[in-house]
Amino acid sequence: MASDYQAIWIEHVTPEIDSGRYPVKREAGDLLQVSADIFKDGHDKLACFLLHRKKGARKWQRIRMEPMQHDRWQASITLDVIGRHEYTVYAYLDFFASWQDEVRKKHKADVSLESELLEGQRILQEARDRAPKGKASEFDALIEKLSAKPESEAIFHALNPAMAHLVDQSPDESVSGTYDRVLQAIVEPVQARYAAWYEFFPRSQGTRTDRSATFKECEKRIPDIKAMGFDVIYLPPIHPIGETNRKGANNSLHPRPDEPGCPYAIGNKHGGHKAVHPDLGTLKDFDHFVAACNEAGISVALDFAVNCSPDHPYVKDHPEWFSKRPDGTIKYSENPPKKYEDIYGLDFHCKENRKGLWEELKSVIEFWIDHGVTTFRVDNPHTKPIAFWEWMIASIQEKHPETIFLAEAFTRPSMMKVLGKIGFSQSYTYFTWRNFKQEITEYFTELTQGEMQDYYRGNLFANTPDILPTFLQEGGRPAFKIRLALAATLSSVYGIYSGYELCENRALPGKEEYLDSEKYEITVWDWNREGNIKDFVTRVNAIRRENPALHEYNNLEFYEADNENILFYGKRTPDNSNIILVVVNLNPFEKQHSFIHLPLDQFGIPDDEIYQVHDLVTDQRFLWQGRRNYVEIDPTEESAHIFCVRRWLKRENDFDYFSM
Repeated sequence: MASDYQAIWIEHVTPEIDSGRYPVKREAGDLLQVSADIFKDGHDKLACFLLHRKKGARKWQRIRMEPMQHDRWQASITLDVIGRHEYTVYAYLDFFASWQDEVRKKHKADVSLESELLEGQRILQEARDRAPKGKASEFDALIEKLSAKPESEAIFHALNPAMAHLVDQSPDESVSGTYDRVLQAIVEPVQARYAAWYEFFPRSQGTRTDRSATFKECEKRIPDIKAMGFDVIYLPPIHPIGETNRKGANNSLHPRPDEPGCPYAIGNKHGGHKAVHPDLGTLKDFDHFVAACNEAGISVALDFAVNCSPDHPYVKDHPEWFSKRPDGTIKYSENPPKKYEDIYGLDFHCKENRKGLWEELKSVIEFWIDHGVTTFRVDNPHTKPIAFWEWMIASIQEKHPETIFLAEAFTRPSMMKVLGKIGFSQSYTYFTWRNFKQEITEYFTELTQGEMQDYYRGNLFANTPDILPTFLQEGGRPAFKIRLALAATLSSVYGIYSGYELCENRALPGKEEYLDSEKYEITVWDWNREGNIKDFVTRVNAIRRENPALHEYNNLEFYEADNENILFYGKRTPDNSNIILVVVNLNPFEKQHSFIHLPLDQFGIPDDEIYQVHDLVTDQRFLWQGRRNYVEIDPTEESAHIFCVRRWLKRENDFDYFSM
């Protein structure tokens, strides 16, 4: 016979990613709601607890779990401190609660309880022996009450909740069980979940095409970007650009001598990943730009592109870090049919000095953190080892837990998911290629309602310097408004690449790529040119700020619309104080109309109540009643309704206004 055995079973703990291999994600101030199946043989009562602590702390904090149905228990904690946390589940056989339950049942059956009352005195005596000395008199009084006559009086005292409360302070935990693994949660800044990103090439923020703009000129753009409502300014690589095999306009292999090259070919005689391009200014100028952004309430994000031009200092100082051909020459990067003749790829698996390579790349992130940057967009992380990112992100966040990493990976689903699991705060998505109702609904249900919601935050970029979607090329100005409305409301974090607000859609023939791309040349923009949608962008970002429901990621709900060209969905706060309904015409060419169906029971609105929907885009207001209502959207005017649901309020017998 075994000398020890498992008396209490703890199973199906949620949230838990891949048997605890990866941490779940939360943001500062979020609830972590943990549930588990906890049970044992027989009819004994259990006391169940959520144990949690900041990683590295020695002592566990206990939160009592409440019973749900069918042996399911649940508890929640608020995670206010950014960094890594640990949690698990613990339970013990509650002898006193089990005894009270037995007394209650036998008393109801009119069975003599003489023996049970003696047993209760024993349990109390044992609790007295475990309790601090100062509690002895309280236990003595309770023990005496269990000896009271008549028996009915003793039973009254036995079932008193105050008696259970006292025993709970020094319980018998001799029969107990703990979940067989410790789980982790990464708590990040709120900006990891809620932010609007704006990307621009610094060298194209000036007024001349024959020279690069400077960081000082970039500062002049800050008020305009702030006015549109963006929280993050994201800069592609700002480092010196290589000369060897430099690319020309539209990715030409034969550049003119005066062409600036692609910023992703990093490194020349002026330095590598820890230097700024001298045409942009100095590190001091960059620091001033970061400070100016921060003063405006905007964070700066930098591109971390692990690319080296043939002129990068690493090539000379550490040739062992690069992939070689059989003849010993260094390979340039390829992603067939694409070729990057101006870039050498680092060999993360190099046998010589691999540790030195990994440490050096981590030091690049640390360098820019020292210069005020705590948000990084990582270029093509799926082409580097997963183990490197897991190690690097954990190492950085251990010292700088405020750091946010965005994975720019358009690749296989399994790879995109694992990058989210191992620590990337945000991730690009397939949003760019989801244009129809069914595919949008299915994809975003997977992102926000399934297991992915605990580790994958989709940052919806409506365009990028690499991707000009066909929908935008063909749909014109209405298409730009459609995709912005979708990106800004389907997710709580989204972004655009500059030129989007100008409806820039000139493309290379037959490709989803920009004609005359800023990746290869300096562009001068008229930021107020005719046909822009800056007012729409500004209004949508203001709507996001003003409505707490749009600050959350995993509260997305899809609703029924009779027309396949009409997408209907919403977000709401847990108490229904802020209910946002979004109706989007997915057809940029034609007016669409539909009946839509609202789940009023979820909103707490009776079927016979008249309520108001306030279109926050146009400021129009409509009175609706019931679940089925009519909408129409003409894309030549607006491409979406963003409704806020408002209900009648009664105050001093006044019914003529609506709640917010």
